[in-house]
Amino acid sequence: MRVYFIFDIKEEFINLYKGNERVLYNILKQIYYLEKEEVEYGYHLFKQLINSLDKIKIDRYLFLKLHQDIPYSKRNNIHYYNNLYKDEVSRLEVKHSYIKIEAEQLSSSFFHYLTLLNPRLFVCEFKYQDYFFLDEFLEKV
Repeated sequence: MRVYFIFDIKEEFINLYKGNERVLYNILKQIYYLEKEEVEYGYHLFKQLINSLDKIKIDRYLFLKLHQDIPYSKRNNIHYYNNLYKDEVSRLEVKHSYIKIEAEQLSSSFFHYLTLLNPRLFVCEFKYQDYFFLDEFLEKV
């Protein structure tokens, strides 16, 4: 299972790390794996890098875009996309500082809809060391 964390990186850091995404990924990875004693430091560093997300707006946007699709459903605050024809099962949850997608495959249909919302979102998969900006990923697909 893939667990993707999606961040809205501040514009100045996008300009700084565009073409050198590995450095941005390594910073986020170090924050993700910080020890408990260093959480306050990580929190301040994290807040300097990312924009907060409008959770209500994103939840509403996804629901309105997808609510008529048969593979889509929403329970509580979790969006589900279960497309048997594509062998896809994905779960998406929006938080105020990131979006989390759990997918049983390498990609998720949610990527397409999030790109329509903001193509400059940065995606990290820490377990398999995968990272990309959504707009660049969808160009390759």
